[in-house]
Amino acid sequence: MSLHTLRHITLGVPDPAPVAEFYTEFGLHPLGRGRFATRDGGEQLRLVTRPTRRLVAMTIGADNQDDLGRVASSLHAQGFTADRQETAVSAVEPVTGVTVRVEIAAPIKQSDNGPLIEPNAPGRPLRVNARAEALSRTAPVTPRKLGHVVVGSTDLATSMRFFIDGIGFKVSDSIKDRGSFLRCSTDHHNLLVQNTPATFVHHSSWQVEDVDEVGRGAAAMLEADPARHVWGLGRHHVGSNFFWYLRDPSGTFAEYYSDLDVVVDDDLWKPEVFSGRNALYHWGPPPPPSFIRPDDLAELMTGAHQPRG
Repeated sequence: MSLHTLRHITLGVPDPAPVAEFYTEFGLHPLGRGRFATRDGGEQLRLVTRPTRRLVAMTIGADNQDDLGRVASSLHAQGFTADRQETAVSAVEPVTGVTVRVEIAAPIKQSDNGPLIEPNAPGRPLRVNARAEALSRTAPVTPRKLGHVVVGSTDLATSMRFFIDGIGFKVSDSIKDRGSFLRCSTDHHNLLVQNTPATFVHHSSWQVEDVDEVGRGAAAMLEADPARHVWGLGRHHVGSNFFWYLRDPSGTFAEYYSDLDVVVDDDLWKPEVFSGRNALYHWGPPPPPSFIRPDDLAELMTGAHQPRG
């Protein structure tokens, strides 16, 4: 795979100030002027002012000039306009208005913090005479990297053609009649494009160490403001990851996740099409109606007629 990393996203929100406070509490490192970094990925989020919440831009890492040439050629072959620069290719997905930049960059390197102590299990007491290591964690939860982003499209076929046939994302799994989980790295998915009646950003997702960090991070956020809760704790069937979703002040969801599936050999991974409960989760509380149909959908549909930028 010539594409290797989801490096950065830009989110548009009506009022960036309270949203910036939210992501600071969420554990991202503020760099100033609406910019935020993760522990391993460096700067990975920027907030800008827009009339409605939306994904403004995303940046994807590629290996070399040949990769940029393939992306530019594929976009042109699909009828999309691409701007070829010395170290990057940029194009605007015409339905969602998202600017996608593919640039030559090094992959994100993640250090291994050492083997986690396996949990005790029936007939397998691996931890004896000691409390669980996770109980000693007191530092605030800080995401390791940006994992994925989810957007709604009013013309799914065109959006999918842009991202798959144009940019070069690969399909990991699909939801029947709704959309597909796409990857530009070895993560199971870095982008989910869904069929929706309005264009908006549904959520961004941020990797933490393990399920304990998912729980600790969410617990701290909810202790500060219980109204932030959306959905969790649970485990997805598609991608296998643990999750907990919170709502930022703009109405966009932010997800802590851990233990996501990894695809290193395309020939050994078989994409499937899911429907019903497994399309949403394997276990956990049922998703609230607002997770499927946002409370501000009518406002978003009105805002869909606003000029994009």
